[in-house]
Amino acid sequence: MTKLAKIKLSDVESLPLTYEQIIPEDYMDLMNHMNVMWYTHLFSMAIMKVFGIIGLTREYMEEHHSGMFALESHIRYLSEVRVDQQVSVYSRFLGSSSKRMHLIHFLVNHDKHDVAATFELITSHVDMRTRRTSPFPDDLTARIEALVQEHATLPWEAPLCGAMHA
Repeated sequence: MTKLAKIKLSDVESLPLTYEQIIPEDYMDLMNHMNVMWYTHLFSMAIMKVFGIIGLTREYMEEHHSGMFALESHIRYLSEVRVDQQVSVYSRFLGSSSKRMHLIHFLVNHDKHDVAATFELITSHVDMRTRRTSPFPDDLTARIEALVQEHATLPWEAPLCGAMHA
């Protein structure tokens, strides 16, 4: 695992808030902390908000027969999350191509005032009739590119795994 620079909470909290929750008892494992499967669940919930931010709503998906598939992901577990702790996910747009979007989510533990995990991912636009990747429609491309450009101006580097590119 590569050494990460300290992630400033104030930097992360300037990003779009895409999910928040208090951790229930049934998320705990035998080590008395949140089981790894629930990190993926929390980040999955956040991606639904990201889809809404770019305009890919349920109605849009149905009308245009489009959707998104996950292609690749990388999780870093940085700090424990335990029962009854308040967490939030913040999302940063990193890059895009005609069919793909590159993001990183940050899981913030508000009780501990730290970043508990990061989730870097590549998603692809899909034509749901053929279930094959397809180019983003122009309106989605414009929104994604605007967010990528906005987040590229942030004065801090995202802690990337280095192996993924849109």
